[in-house]
Amino acid sequence: MQNVGERRSDELKRFLSQLGVEGLYTISDLSLIDEALTHTSARLNKNHERLEFLGDAVLRLACSEYIDREHPDLPVGKRSELRAQLVSDQWLAELGASIEIETILLTGTHARRDNNARHTLRAEAAEALIGALYLQPNGLEQVHAWLTPHWKQRSMAVLARPDLFNSKSALQEWSQAQKLGLPSYETGEHNLHHGDPCRFRSCVRIGNLITSEGFGRSRKEAEQQAAQAALQALKEL
Repeated sequence: MQNVGERRSDELKRFLSQLGVEGLYTISDLSLIDEALTHTSARLNKNHERLEFLGDAVLRLACSEYIDREHPDLPVGKRSELRAQLVSDQWLAELGASIEIETILLTGTHARRDNNARHTLRAEAAEALIGALYLQPNGLEQVHAWLTPHWKQRSMAVLARPDLFNSKSALQEWSQAQKLGLPSYETGEHNLHHGDPCRFRSCVRIGNLITSEGFGRSRKEAEQQAAQAALQALKEL
């Protein structure tokens, strides 16, 4: 518990206990948890970036193990599609929101007041926390213990209605079945506000049949939204 004050230490322990992690295994270095939950905007002598980088790799590994264990008969292509949903920034942001990670996250005043940045803050902090847990004793088991219930819930939804979570794939399958070729996307920045849900704008075209647009925090999200709008338009034809 080096470099963690008594008050912060107690706060972190209470937070971890709500995740169902503390007590299952030993948190040997609480300073790593503190580092993960300290954003760069706080301008302290530590921040989340190193552990976020590690957490990204751990998340993909743990998720791959989860899918292999829980869905052994799923084809490789479908496994990749499912994993993409279970490690996405959107899923990480929702995970962060579900555990109220902002209540324990140290940030600067500007970042704390920027509503557009909340999605990104939650996702980054959740990923950094995964990295910090991995560095504890039995780290990968701790990650599985925390994330498996969340993955099970999302997996059921994705496998039941994949079109709701990967609209681009659904639109591509439809256009190819209709012999219309591949959808084409034109995507660019709509504004320069980091974290803005309308930062990127994407327009999708399927031949001369349909044109739809969507917005998102990233190019990928904007294209998914455009594809979803196109699918909705097709239903109304």
